[in-house]
Amino acid sequence: MSGLDNIGTKVVNPLPSPPEDGLSGNADAILHEIVALLEAYTATGQTGAIDLHSLPLTLDDYELLRITLADGEVHAHIDAIGNSEVRETLYPGVWWVTYYNAEGDIVADLIEVTAVPEILKAPADDVREGLAHLRELLKQEQP
Repeated sequence: MSGLDNIGTKVVNPLPSPPEDGLSGNADAILHEIVALLEAYTATGQTGAIDLHSLPLTLDDYELLRITLADGEVHAHIDAIGNSEVRETLYPGVWWVTYYNAEGDIVADLIEVTAVPEILKAPADDVREGLAHLRELLKQEQP
């Protein structure tokens, strides 16, 4: 018997332990899909998204995703035609983006794999308009 046979091993589940009775298995599938999207993004720059609202997720599935994809360093609140919430997860490049209507109901719940979610990028027309306003302000200050 070699020395390696005497070494004890322990199998550790890499995912946090959520309630087990209400899991459908879809949260685990989503996490694997996120890995595939991250691999594609790091290899080619191709972004991707998963629409959680369109999938049959249980409350426990959502909880597993929230625990596993816990908050990262960036959190943004957007107030435009209803509120939107953007939060980076613990995994850079993986964002959880939730859109609400004016009544506060969730209308879209997405996991986006990208450097910066589109909702946070200023549209080119808005940037040009802001430039024009700033130029006008500076002209008014001149004697």
